[in-house]
Amino acid sequence: MSEIANFIEQTILKPDTSLADVRRVCEEAKKHGFAGVCIPPYFAREARRIMDDIHPRTRIVTVVGFPMGYSAIAAKSEEIKRATEDGADEIDAVINIAAIKCAHWNHVGNDIEALALATNMRGRTLKLILECGLLTDDEIRRVCDLAATSRVGWLKTGTGFHGHPATPDMVRTLRAIAPASIKIKAAGGIRNLADAQALIDAGADRIGTSAGVEIVEASK
Repeated sequence: MSEIANFIEQTILKPDTSLADVRRVCEEAKKHGFAGVCIPPYFAREARRIMDDIHPRTRIVTVVGFPMGYSAIAAKSEEIKRATEDGADEIDAVINIAAIKCAHWNHVGNDIEALALATNMRGRTLKLILECGLLTDDEIRRVCDLAATSRVGWLKTGTGFHGHPATPDMVRTLRAIAPASIKIKAAGGIRNLADAQALIDAGADRIGTSAGVEIVEASK
């Protein structure tokens, strides 16, 4: 089994995702030993059932406030509640980028705190999606500070939906700014082994990609 498989979350988040797609990525996760599968919240319960049948150790990951991030705080909290009830182990939640751009830092802090509280109180893992390609280094620094204060465990480079694929520079920036206790997930536009390895070398602890099978096969 490829060592790089331990970094990969096999991902399918397209709007026309089908149950057959979800079953496929779950079976790929079992076959290749991926760290998790990242699927739409609509399929969290079904993915949990499938993985419990074939490989219960694989993490079920889903998204909240996706992909824009400007949903109301209460709406995001309810999304987390429903996703965890449906069996999600990890929540990838988009921060309110619009609030950041307006310098409404009190709202941003409340948003992050609510996301962390809703996830942590249910014993699940939160990955905060920053959308690094839309943020300045100073904005990233302030978000990292708020994430550390709220005991967020992971930061994620982006959604992959806004034209800003993950880059090694994004990962290095997060690694340099964030406390060592916070892990980093790179996601968006990761298509091949070279992309994945460069991000891991830059400091990524997890790779979100729809090309996990191709990456693992190339690593062999």
